[in-house]
Formats: sequence, C-alpha cells, structure tokens
Amino acid sequence: MVLLDQLDELKTEFTPASARRIERLLAQLSRKKFSDIDSLIRYHELLLFVRAYPHNASIMRAAECELRGFADRVSLLEQQEIDPAPLEHPEVSGIAGTSVTDTFSFYIVRRLLQRHPSQLEIYWEWFESENRLAATWPRFMPLLEEDAFVEANVPYREWLAAARGRSSELAWLMEQFDKLPKPENERAELYDSQQLYVRWTPSFNLSRTGMRLSARKCFYHRGPLIQRREIDLRKELAEPSPELEKLSPQEGEKALDMARDSSTIRYRELYGFTHGDPNHVYRAELGRGVELFIMSLPQEKRLPLRTYHAVMIYKNGVAIGYFEGLSLFERMESGFNLYYTFRDGETAWLYARVLNVMHHFAEVTAFSLDPYQIGFENEEGIESGAFWFYRKLGFRPTNPEVLKLALNEEEKLRTRKGYRTSAATLRKLARSPMIFELDEKRIGDWDRFQIRKIGFKMQRGLSAEEKKGLDEKSRSVIIKLGS
Repeated sequence: MVLLDQLDELKTEFTPASARRIERLLAQLSRKKFSDIDSLIRYHELLLFVRAYPHNASIMRAAECELRGFADRVSLLEQQEIDPAPLEHPEVSGIAGTSVTDTFSFYIVRRLLQRHPSQLEIYWEWFESENRLAATWPRFMPLLEEDAFVEANVPYREWLAAARGRSSELAWLMEQFDKLPKPENERAELYDSQQLYVRWTPSFNLSRTGMRLSARKCFYHRGPLIQRREIDLRKELAEPSPELEKLSPQEGEKALDMARDSSTIRYRELYGFTHGDPNHVYRAELGRGVELFIMSLPQEKRLPLRTYHAVMIYKNGVAIGYFEGLSLFERMESGFNLYYTFRDGETAWLYARVLNVMHHFAEVTAFSLDPYQIGFENEEGIESGAFWFYRKLGFRPTNPEVLKLALNEEEKLRTRKGYRTSAATLRKLARSPMIFELDEKRIGDWDRFQIRKIGFKMQRGLSAEEKKGLDEKSRSVIIKLGS
C-alpha cells in the first residue's frame, strides 16, 4: 500500500516538512479500511514506532488515537470472514482485539489468574495429551483413578465440571495444584506436565497496542537519529552512569508485572521477570525518552554462581525491548533484544547506554555474547546482520579461527566496493561467542570459559583442592574449571 510505504519512509526523517507529511498520512490512513491482515499488521507496527519515536505532540496524539481504535479494525476483518489466526503469530502477537494461546508455565498462569482472571480460559481444541491428566488429576479428584487408569476415552472435562462447581476450569485447577503438599517447584513441575493450552485475551491496556508506562516527560525527535557509526562503546562505558532510583516494593511489583505482561503477550518468559524481587527494582532515565528498570532475584531464586539481572526498556512509555545480564566476577553474559518494530531507532546508542548502566551497577568490565545472539541457530540474527552490529561496536570473536575469518571479511569490505558478507559466512561467524573487554590487563582471560564446564567437572568429581578453591570463590580456580 502506497500510504504505508510513505509512512515507513518518513518515520525516521525528523524535519518539520516530514512531520507535516506524517500528520497528513495519519489522517488519510485513519479513514482507510484495511481488507488484508498483512497491511493491518504493518500499519499497527508503524503506529507503534511513531508513538515511541514521535516528531511532535500532535503526531503522538494521532498515533495514540489510531491505536486505541485498533480492536475495531481487527473486528472488522472478522466480520469480513477473514481468518484472524495470523495475528496470533509470535512475531506480531498482542495486538488489541486478539488473544495469545500457549502452554504457559505454572508461574505465568497463576499470576495471570490473580490479576486478570476473566481474561483466561483453557483452550481445549489444541490439547492432545490426556495421559498426562491421568498422571496428575487423581491427586485431587477422588475415584478418578477408577476411570483414568483402566478405561479408554475418559471424559476428563466431565470429571472437571463435576469437581469445580461454579469456579472456572482453570481457576479451580490452579487452586488444586496450589494446595498440593509439595514444594512450589514440584507443584509447578506437575502443573507444567499437563501441557494445558491457555488462551489469554488481554484488555487494551495489557495488549502491545495499548500497554504504556506512565512517561514522566515525552521526548520529541527534532533531528536525525543517532547512528551506529557515531557510537564509541569504550567512551560510552567510561561516562558516568545515570542516577538509579530504588523503587518501593509496591512500585517494584508494578514494574515487574508490566515486564511480565509485556513478555507473555509476546510468548516469552524471562526468569528474571517471572521470579523478580519487588524489593530490589531500580529505575534509570537514559535520556531521549528512554527509561529502564533493573530487576534482581530474591535469595531463594538466585543461581549458584552467577548474579542475574533482567532489564525492561521503554521509550516514551512504550515497551521496546529487554536485556539480561548474568555476572561472574568482572564478566557479564549479556543478552539484548530490541523488539523488531523498533530496530530502526537508535539501536546502537540504546545498547551502549544499557551497557553503561550495567557496567557501573554490576561493576563488570567484560561483556560476552552467546553465539545465539549473533545468529547461531537463529536465522533472525543472520538476516539482521547481528555479527556486524556487535563487531562494529568493538566485540571480538573468542574463537581464533572465527576471529581470523572476521578479519578476512573486514579486509574484503574495505577493498571490494559493494561487497557484502554472505549468509553462509555469517553462520560461520556466529559459531563463536564474542566479548568486549574494558580492562586491557584481562584481555583473553575469559576466551575459553563456559559456566556449564564447571558443572561438567563437578559431575565428574573435583579434587579436594579444587573444591576448596571453589568454596572460597577463587577467581582463578573458577575460570580454570570453566575453560
């Protein structure tokens, strides 16, 4: 569609003339009826980008107004008997007026039931594993074993209807699992073993379309976006960190709930959001309308060796991505995901600012990347050229052979006009972890380290000396074990 093409071209062009054209386009599009899903999805994502990266207050209001009416557009497609199923695909899920359906974990379902009980239901159409019910439901349905253990075609929903009374199916089941005299993690395992599909139909303010953080001050873009070539990561990390504000437990819980909802609506579950500690949530303003929230874990959920932090990122109140950091001494394994809709907007600057905060907050000086982040068994990473994004910021492959290949590719890019690294070569480059080190005295220390190697060696048995060193949290022993 021509109008959408024009809006796409103008969304990152921040001049008074482009602002006027965008306002006219939004007015035209507001009167347009969409008769195909692909165009409707594209319009939704463009509106979200314009809402997060607005030229001015008028454009922000216009985008917000269009987004508020989006459920009606979805309903109109259904009235035309157009199958809305593509709107639930993980790449675009969470649009107002749609649902998300998955075998969500015990922790997610329990929390959603506590906060939004009327929005949830079991989706039986996809359920296939009745034998799993035979292994769990007799624990709280007397005499069910008389049927489930020996009969074929057991009417489990009839059993459930007889047992639950006036409660909803899902609420009653969750209550029974919560009552089991077992530790929480075992109850969670039992619930998850059912593989029940749950459908969540969120209200507007919980959808991707309408979810908003209460932004304290909106940032309007008056000039060009900050480009990757303008970012010197080493200098960015040397800058002072923005001030961190520790939230009250009540505010921390709200921040966690929003992060959880934002992830669940996208079919994601982050350990740090699911199990985050509301007593240890911190907020920082990065500038240019960006806020982040750092979440830590309560003591009972912490990992044996690494310190875990999850970070939720907002731009002018719109959730745009998240970051995970796992720290051991001065090294942080980092995972950064800017949602696809917003990848045209200052990604390198944003990443540098997040690393700046984590560098100061966790006192780390080395940031490592798992190969998946770069594109290993991750075609999205290959298509986006993730390797070169990180390489141009100063990360290096830790595998010598992959580093050699990267240097050869860089020489080709310098000397061959129009040369582009092939997807096949990007897959080879993605086989190695990458690392960025601030401390030049420690360069190479972590090149062969993997946390799982410590676990492997512990399974095989450590020497008394190694165990003593590990108990004392000796840096050299732990690095040796993991190399």
